[in-house]
Amino acid sequence: MNILLLYPEFPDTFWSYKHALSFVGKKATFPPLGLLSVAGLLPVAWSKRVVDLNVGKLHERDLLWADYAFIGGMVVQKESARRLIARCKTAGLPVVAGGPLFTMAPDDFPEVDHLVLNEAELTLPPFLQDLAAGQAKRVYTSPAFADMTKTPAPRWELIKMRPYHAMSIQYSRGCPFSCDFCNITSMLGRHVRTKTTAQIVAELDGLYAGGWRGRVFFVDDNFIGNKGHLKTDLLPRLIAWRQTKRGITFQTEASINLADDPELMRLMADAGFDTVFVGIETPEDIGLAECSKKQNENRDLVADVKRIQRAGLQVQGGFIVGFDSDKPSVFRRQIEFIQNSGIVTAMVGLLQAPKGTALYQRMLAAGRIRGESSGDNVEGTTNIEPLMDFARLHAGYQEILSHIYAPRHYYARIKTLLREYGLPPVRVAPTRSELMALVRSVYRLGIIGKERLHYWRLLAWAALRKPRLIPLAVTLAISGYHFRKVCELHVR
Repeated sequence: MNILLLYPEFPDTFWSYKHALSFVGKKATFPPLGLLSVAGLLPVAWSKRVVDLNVGKLHERDLLWADYAFIGGMVVQKESARRLIARCKTAGLPVVAGGPLFTMAPDDFPEVDHLVLNEAELTLPPFLQDLAAGQAKRVYTSPAFADMTKTPAPRWELIKMRPYHAMSIQYSRGCPFSCDFCNITSMLGRHVRTKTTAQIVAELDGLYAGGWRGRVFFVDDNFIGNKGHLKTDLLPRLIAWRQTKRGITFQTEASINLADDPELMRLMADAGFDTVFVGIETPEDIGLAECSKKQNENRDLVADVKRIQRAGLQVQGGFIVGFDSDKPSVFRRQIEFIQNSGIVTAMVGLLQAPKGTALYQRMLAAGRIRGESSGDNVEGTTNIEPLMDFARLHAGYQEILSHIYAPRHYYARIKTLLREYGLPPVRVAPTRSELMALVRSVYRLGIIGKERLHYWRLLAWAALRKPRLIPLAVTLAISGYHFRKVCELHVR
């Protein structure tokens, strides 16, 4: 059996880093981890071929070679997925689809031959069994949650690593919190399930043996959901692993209560973590209560962010406007929070209600759903009818983005971060692509860029005060170029 695993193209979004990737000579940020994991669940005797449309093209010879096409993806990849499905159907190739996009809205894809939904560890084996018996059903689903200790390692050998900026692995699924705009708990539950430390080390060994020397993203929605296992098992093992495996650094996502645990932050930094994404959402307690973001309530969030930064972990932040409780003053409050906290990478979006969330059900009952959530966090629209006049909401949203990504304010935020940022205990030599990024940034940002004055002032300031952080300063300057492009093209 020949299986063609297809990954749809990402549109130009905040997290695509499309305008920054050219600086480092890469084509995509991350590989298709879900498809590579599914490949590990397929029979060993089957031939497998991965085509990621973010780094390559799908050729007719691929379609002619295959017996089945397996397609996965996120909601934001929906339009590209539709085009892929249509091309497969035109070629007479049966399509098997799964992943978040199809699990959240299976009825949107009547043309798909087989929908293998929820967690593949549970639904793919019965599909394969029925397929072998010649009686495969159209839909396979399961209300249960998978035992991740039985999840096979991703099949890294099916891709070329060179076109990607970073690799990705998954340690856990589920989140102990229940923010009402988030569909993670509806898909993956509140009980945090983890792989064993041996599994994670084996996956990292596979990446290292494949030649990878760079960033690895733990894609967990809340990496610190099981603090006990992290502190006593995984992080100490990662610290030991990195003693002989040079060149690897980590980033992940976590809840703000990370700031309450100095030991955990120290262990993460010692293990090679240098960046963590945190859902801040809003500085307004009434907004946090509205969306059940209880872990963020009644805290000095700016102080929390700075504690994490001082531990050697750069904080990337998610922010939302458009809550029912939001008043026009929220736009200025968001700007002030972002600037004062030194969160350089600040993803600000209008509130959206994905299917499967408590927010969606609440808005549906109130007759306030106005379409589907796009999955694009910064497209400047929403699928709910806000209480605030939409023209005022959108104008305030534009005000935030215009301010925080204007070069003067963006570069000021980089300095705020660098002042607070504790020097990471793990030193990593610059890679060839990072050195090339510096050279390209000198020309594109420092010579022809409209931010050139701010760029040179930042490098001079960093050289005098934080010379070890010059690579981070350059990386953030390049990221800012991408963020401004996204804001200009898709919002303003």
